[in-house]
Amino acid sequence: MVANILIGLVALLHVYFMYLEMVVWDKPLGLKTFRLTQEFASASKGLALNQGLYNGFLVAGLVWGLWLGEAGFAIKAFFLGCVIVAGIVGGLSVNRRIFIVQGVPAILALAALTLL
Repeated sequence: MVANILIGLVALLHVYFMYLEMVVWDKPLGLKTFRLTQEFASASKGLALNQGLYNGFLVAGLVWGLWLGEAGFAIKAFFLGCVIVAGIVGGLSVNRRIFIVQGVPAILALAALTLL
């Protein structure tokens, strides 16, 4: 149950990331959250839309695993692994905050899934 709650929280975080990237990337909330200039946000809006779509796929996978219950163990583990890798890559290539906000919750959820 603890693992499923943490997985649900990771999924909700990615719904929020999807919203930020697909809907408000070039709006005040997106600019503030990602510390962007209006010029950069406008120029990169298409890339952000694509990135948001990938976050949506992560949400879909995590929700699918939760929906399957016990039978979804491998699916939950796979998609949490994807989130962890994305957090590591983002943390190394863009900003360490990405690893903390994206990677750490997924690591905790994966630990709970495999250890509890």
